[in-house]
Amino acid sequence: MRYTVEGWGAGELVFADDVLVWHEAPRPGARGEDDHPLAERVRGYLRGERDTFADVALELDWCSPFQRAALEALRRVPYGETVTYGELAALAGRPNAQRAAGSICASNRYGLFVPCHRVVGASGPGSYGSLGLDYKRRLLELEGVVL
Repeated sequence: MRYTVEGWGAGELVFADDVLVWHEAPRPGARGEDDHPLAERVRGYLRGERDTFADVALELDWCSPFQRAALEALRRVPYGETVTYGELAALAGRPNAQRAAGSICASNRYGLFVPCHRVVGASGPGSYGSLGLDYKRRLLELEGVVL
């Protein structure tokens, strides 16, 4: 289902049996047509309301044990804080796997629910996929983080 967030654009939530299987973060452009309680929570978050989204069930059957550990570790990074790719790898039990942690972030299908915008490079903010660095900075600034 598509949803709209004023000032951010339209995003999409895809569910299977009440489990989130995909989240497309809002992008400028088309407007959403449907509504869902989780879409309202996303709207609130993008207006500056704190939400961990920790109660949102995610479909993770496709993950390797390391991918699952990294995604779960990333969900525990607090609002307004960041970790490096190396720190994320260590939190997931593989301290020298920063490139693998970066690959996991790059393929993250859960947008705000697995907050990869909170992962930064050792020497700078890192990237943010097709949404771009400005989007990542905007999310971090929303949480009070300035890079």
